Amino acid sequence: MKYIIKKIASLVITLLIISFVTFLAFAVIPGDAAVSKLGMDATPEQVEELREEMGLNGSVMGRYFKWLGKALKGDFGKSYRYDMPVTELISERLGATVGLACVSLVLILVFSVPLSLLSAAKPNGAVDNVLTILTQIGMAIPQFFLGIVLTLVFGILLSWFKTGSYVSPSVDFGGFLSFMILPAISVAIPKMSMMVKYLRDCIVSEKKNDYVRTAKAKGNGEAAILFKHVLKNAVISAITFFAMITAEVLAGSIVVEQVFGIPGLGRLLVNSINNRDFPVVNVIVLYMAALVVIMNTLADISYRIVDPRVSRAD
Repeated sequence: MKYIIKKIASLVITLLIISFVTFLAFAVIPGDAAVSKLGMDATPEQVEELREEMGLNGSVMGRYFKWLGKALKGDFGKSYRYDMPVTELISERLGATVGLACVSLVLILVFSVPLSLLSAAKPNGAVDNVLTILTQIGMAIPQFFLGIVLTLVFGILLSWFKTGSYVSPSVDFGGFLSFMILPAISVAIPKMSMMVKYLRDCIVSEKKNDYVRTAKAKGNGEAAILFKHVLKNAVISAITFFAMITAEVLAGSIVVEQVFGIPGLGRLLVNSINNRDFPVVNVIVLYMAALVVIMNTLADISYRIVDPRVSRAD
């Protein structure tokens, strides 16, 4: 219980610091949200009136604590550009980002573990060398280029998957999956390549430990040792790495959402920054920060569940 309370306190402090830094950044960088909304032809009186309405006057600290007080009550303000509550605006976009993330994470999990085992079965063998080259290519290729190639080949030339406008799952779930598979592959391939390489290295490292030689001496086969002993210990080392990948994918892929025209949080963040829509930017940044901290906390808890030695060491 003490450990959980400590982690929750760390989460709250981290989010407060990030919210203040984000608030301060938009307060000091050049530009004016009121001018951005009204246009350059607006009179000084109109600009000042809108600044007052948007709560842009006053000291930075005063404005921040006023915003924080409302945020703690669930009121994150209104979007400057869309003139609607931020929570409502983000909830509309969150479904697309989470949908893309879920499909991507399924692909990452389904392919990463088998490929890692296949690569680590015979280090520096033919299969391992081929997979090493492929993972290097997967990590190096830009997501936007990968998305364009996948759309051209599998969407337009072969017509295997749907391309064009985004389809909401509430309207057509089959159409949603068909549309999402190409952007999900674009997101998954670089992350999957990193996961395969990392998990492969963990497995190879574990195979050199004394308990593996002991298991062989007792007559256990390679497959039994790999699945019953080596993989479990290798996964412990990879938990934090996968947690970071999960947080990054759930936060939204800005490039992929732009390429495929997905109305998600990544695309909304870019548009909001360009339009100095501070209330929207602040909440999205907090969402991304919260994901990172929460996933790290879940990874730490997973360590304790998978490996009891961690709890005994505290």
